[in-house]
Amino acid sequence: MDALTPEHSDKNSALGQRYGAAIPPTGPWNETIASLLQHRSVRGYKPDPVPAGTLETLIASAQSAATSSNMQWWSAIAVTDSAKKKALAEIAGGQKHIEECPLFIAWVADMTRNQRISDQEKVDFECMPWLETFMVACIDVALAAQNAVVAAESLGLSTVYIGAMRNDPVRVANLLGLPKQSFVVFGLCVGYATEKAAGEVKPRLPQGIVLHHERYDAGQKAALHQAYDAEMTKFSQRHELQAATWTQRVLNRLGPIKSMNGREKMRTALASLGFEIR
Repeated sequence: MDALTPEHSDKNSALGQRYGAAIPPTGPWNETIASLLQHRSVRGYKPDPVPAGTLETLIASAQSAATSSNMQWWSAIAVTDSAKKKALAEIAGGQKHIEECPLFIAWVADMTRNQRISDQEKVDFECMPWLETFMVACIDVALAAQNAVVAAESLGLSTVYIGAMRNDPVRVANLLGLPKQSFVVFGLCVGYATEKAAGEVKPRLPQGIVLHHERYDAGQKAALHQAYDAEMTKFSQRHELQAATWTQRVLNRLGPIKSMNGREKMRTALASLGFEIR
């Protein structure tokens, strides 16, 4: 590819937004990859509804994701009712974008559906209560939701995941009428971004930190880490964020237990929702 072609220029621009100065030597390129690199979390939405049939298109995309052994351990609950979105926003610590977005999707690790087969066929599913099965259900949810996000962004819509649904999974389950052995892993706002909220692509760690060859190698990473902290400082200053460096964000998020916002009680909450995890 000629270094002066528009495609090459767009590629370098996209990689520059994602990595700053630490652009990796990538190879093949296309519109799908370009779209993936443009992902950003959006926390401000216009009231405009999504086009008719959009939800179904997103779910079709989600159902096309990989699912372990075709067990399909997930369900999705579309929420458009303003009162219900307000209640979910309160659970999430007052995240107003949940109220603003025209479509909120709760992504559910749904073990109920397969448990019903056990009950109907009168076969004890010995694998159900094990941690591995629970992990597979959560992984299935994440894979499906990410397919939906990619589909949404390809349609010009914006999104943001809401992990704060796990602040109080029991209250969320009651609000959405979930049966036992199901819980909302996270929510997803979907809609059209306001001009102010559209934001910019957030820099990620250099590939030299996250990509290893043949075996894990944690050596010689200090300089890359420092360079990334510098990139995040510039990003934070542009967006008036309190935690300037990535290191500080990690310290803030993982240091004090209060930063879990109730999620430290997850095992107890899951037990009350009917999950027996061994």
